[in-house]
Amino acid sequence: MTIQILGMGCPKCQMLARNAQRAIQDTGIDAQIEKITDMETITEMGMLVSPGLAVNNELIQSGRILSSEQIARILRERSEAQ
Repeated sequence: MTIQILGMGCPKCQMLARNAQRAIQDTGIDAQIEKITDMETITEMGMLVSPGLAVNNELIQSGRILSSEQIARILRERSEAQ
């Protein structure tokens, strides 16, 4: 599973990345974090407001910082669906 953090690396993007890392550790799910800063790619993925969180190239949330618990819930749901 790949978790993408979309944004230019602002403090909010960094916090979202930390929360995603914590969620991976808490769930034990095999996942990697990829930071996407290319604006063309970000726009193609449908994000309008940063930061954004995508899982396997599907935009899940943008414009807010999800907690590690919220991200863990998303990862569990995605993992069970596979």
